[in-house]
Amino acid sequence: MSETEQSIGFKRLKWHCRRGMLELDVLLEPFLEEEFEKLDEEDKRRFYKLIQVEDQEMFVWFMQREVPSDPDLARIVKIILDRVQPENYKA
Repeated sequence: MSETEQSIGFKRLKWHCRRGMLELDVLLEPFLEEEFEKLDEEDKRRFYKLIQVEDQEMFVWFMQREVPSDPDLARIVKIILDRVQPENYKA
């Protein structure tokens, strides 16, 4: 993939992280900007999978009311939550 294609892909991903729900925006956008490139390919794939989920479902995971039943989603939610509250989330 060329640098231009990567840049376009990142911009699209950034657009998808803008959820319209402040609680999700303040988690997803900074994570994308600061941590996404550090992820291995499997975790990047998990992040792409996460942003396909409906806001309401994602919201309950990030508010720690539920844990995703999908192990891939549970892992990326934990990674994101650990970034903002390292010792409080148990998956």
